[in-house]
Amino acid sequence: MQRIHKHNLVDKSEWDIIIIGGGATGLGTALDAASRGLKTLLVEQADFAKGTSSRSTKLVHGGVRYLAQGDIALVKHALKERGLMQKNAAHLVHKEEFLIPCYDWFSVAKYLIGLKLYDWLAGRFSFGTSKFFSKNETLRIMPGVKEHGLKGAIRYFDGRFDDARLAINLAQTAKEQGATLINYMKVTNLIKNNDQIIGITTIDTINNETFNLYGKVVINATGVFVDEILQMSNAEAKKTVRPSQGVHIVLKKEFLNSDSALMIPKTSDGRVLFAVQWHNHLLVGTTDTPLDEHSLEPRALKEETDFILNTAASYFKTKPTESDILSVFSGLRPLAAPTDGNANSTKEISRDHKLMVSAKGLITITGGKWTTYRRMAEETVNLAIKEAKLPTTACKTVDLPIHGCNESTDHNYLNIYGTDRANIEALTKQRPELAQKLHADFPYTFAEVVWSVKNEMAETVEDILSRRLRVLIIDAKAAIEMSTTVAAIMANETGASKQWEDEQVESFIKLAEGYTYKAKNKKENPVLTE
Repeated sequence: MQRIHKHNLVDKSEWDIIIIGGGATGLGTALDAASRGLKTLLVEQADFAKGTSSRSTKLVHGGVRYLAQGDIALVKHALKERGLMQKNAAHLVHKEEFLIPCYDWFSVAKYLIGLKLYDWLAGRFSFGTSKFFSKNETLRIMPGVKEHGLKGAIRYFDGRFDDARLAINLAQTAKEQGATLINYMKVTNLIKNNDQIIGITTIDTINNETFNLYGKVVINATGVFVDEILQMSNAEAKKTVRPSQGVHIVLKKEFLNSDSALMIPKTSDGRVLFAVQWHNHLLVGTTDTPLDEHSLEPRALKEETDFILNTAASYFKTKPTESDILSVFSGLRPLAAPTDGNANSTKEISRDHKLMVSAKGLITITGGKWTTYRRMAEETVNLAIKEAKLPTTACKTVDLPIHGCNESTDHNYLNIYGTDRANIEALTKQRPELAQKLHADFPYTFAEVVWSVKNEMAETVEDILSRRLRVLIIDAKAAIEMSTTVAAIMANETGASKQWEDEQVESFIKLAEGYTYKAKNKKENPVLTE
C-alpha cells in the first residue's frame, strides 16, 4: 500500500464520504463506507494510529470495570465486538488468560460472582470460563505475584492485540475495498457553501502541497482533536471532549515470569491496573489523569509513573524501580466533557462513544474504545448515509476479514503479519541481505523495514520503529540504537538523500528520549524529559 499519487486527488467528481482522522474509529469508518460501495477518502495529519490508537493497554475486552459500574449494555456490546475482532483479525487478536490475585476471601467471592456474569454476558462469543485457583495453583501459573497473604486468584479470559498493526491492516483492507487513504495530510480548513460543509482544505505535510477536496459529507473522527475541527465550522463551538491521559510503563517480562496477564482490580484511587505480556515484555498500566491540553506526543507526569510502580510493587514479588523502566508512553482518551462542574472527575465522564451531526454536512464521532471500533463505524456510516442521502446499503463488516487474517500453526514472530508473512519471507529469499537483524536483542529484520516502506505507507523512521515494529513502545534505548540502520534502509529503498537520513535520525532520537525514563527533582513539578 504505497502512498497515493497526488494526481489521483485532483478529481473533479466529489467523494461520497471524507473522513478526517486515521485512528481506530476513522479507519473503521473508511472500511465500512468503502465496503458498502461508497466513494471514500480518509486523511490523517500524521501517521495512521499516531495518537491514542497506538497507545492503548493492548486489550480487546468487554470492560470488567464497566461491569462493576453497572453499565451492562456497554459490556454486552463490547463482548460481542471482542468476538468479532478475534474472528476477523485472528492473526492479531488472541485469547488471554488473566489472573486477579485475592488476599481475602470476600474478594474471592465478589470477583468470582462478577466474572461469572461477565462470562454469561459474552454468550456465544465467550473466550472461556472463569474459575478460582488455589494459592499453589496461582503461584505455579504466575510465580512473580506476591505470595504473602495470597488466598488464590480468579482466572478469567479477555483478548490481547497489537493496536497499531491492526490499524495498518484496517487501512490495507479499506484500500482493498476501494477507499483512498493518505497519511501526513493535515486539514487546515472546512469548505462551506452558505451553512453547508462541502469539503476540506488540506496540506500534504511531506511536500507542502495544498488541496481542496469536496465531499457529500465530512466525518470528524479526530479523537482529542475533534474540537479543533468543530471550531473550523463554528468559531464559537463549545468544547465537547476533555482529554484524559493514560500512561503505561514497560518492564522485562521476568517480573511476573508468566504467560498469563495480571489484573489488579482496585488501586489506591479506585481504578484497575493491568500487567500484560506483550511482544516478549511486560506492559503495566494505565493511569487516568484529566488534562486541559492535548498533543500528538503527550508526556507522562512522574506522579503517574510513581503510581504505576507503587501499585505494581504491592502485587509483584520483585518490586520494580525507576531503573527497570524500558519505555514509558502516554495516550490521550477523548472523553465526553463533564457537565456536572467537576472537571477533574474522569470517573464521571462517559466511556461510551458519542455521535452527532455538528453542522450540515459534518458528522462528529468521539469516545469509545478499540474494542467497539467496528460498531462505532457502522453507526457513523448509517448516519452519514441518512444525512447526505447516499445509497442505502447494509453494513458488511460483521463478517469481513481484516487484511492478513489467518490462523497460525507455529510461534514464528512473523505471524503478526498474518498472510503477509509469506511475502516477507519471499522478499528475504529474493534479497538474502535483508535477513540481517536490526538489533541483537530483537528478531526484526531489514526485510520488515523494506516491506513497510513498500506496502504499509511508512514514511519516517518513527513510523517504522513506533508503529510498524513497536520497538519504541517496548524499549526506547534499543529503538534509538536501531534508528541509524532503519534510516539507511529506508533511504536506500526510496532514493532519499543522506541529509534526509541524518534529519530522520536526529528527529527520531529527540522523540525517543521522551520515552526513556529520566527522573527529575520532584520540587520542579517533574515530568518525563522531552
